[in-house]
Amino acid sequence: MPEFVHLHTHSDYSLLQATVRIPEMVQRAVDHNMPALALTDLGNMFGVIHFFKACKQAGIKPIIGMEVYIAPNGRLSKASREDGLRLPRLVLLARNLTGYQNLMKISSIGYTEGFYYKPRVDHEILASHSEGLICLSGALSGEVPNLIVKNRMDEAEDRLRWYAETFGPEHVFLCLQDHGIADEKIVNQALRELSKKVDLPLILTNDVYY
Repeated sequence: MPEFVHLHTHSDYSLLQATVRIPEMVQRAVDHNMPALALTDLGNMFGVIHFFKACKQAGIKPIIGMEVYIAPNGRLSKASREDGLRLPRLVLLARNLTGYQNLMKISSIGYTEGFYYKPRVDHEILASHSEGLICLSGALSGEVPNLIVKNRMDEAEDRLRWYAETFGPEHVFLCLQDHGIADEKIVNQALRELSKKVDLPLILTNDVYY
């Protein structure tokens, strides 16, 4: 059986949104013979140390990440229509120590400069702290899937090209997901087409909250 690794998971440190406790998450991965596991909590890295220790103790590889909220009008803007619930997101994974350090910087800036309902960053911050990071397009709430659902295909393509330029094309992956949601079928088909057009690989992920 091919190996599968969860690259988009939220623990109960995704406050008020996820219910997964880190020890249970790690044990579940072990039970399914997964060689590694990622943690991508929303806007924070509060659970990283607990997660790292639990994975090491269980004998699987910890992949440190975060799902960032992106402020559409820049992190310093406090637009009244931004209620924190509809902010586009992006999944980032550290591929080395520099990436981990950049994740910490991005997380800190989200709170110290961009906080408005949620810790937010913008494309300027992502571009200046992109080294050592892997970028995943994410779920329906992701920047690109959100544009696809709104039928803004040219913008979706432009955004993917920006990801490739910013993070390096070998570090950008388009996520196919199937949770039984109608919009996912639209997004998956569009991502297959965009994958060929912009030459970025597809991966399978599952947006885990519980």
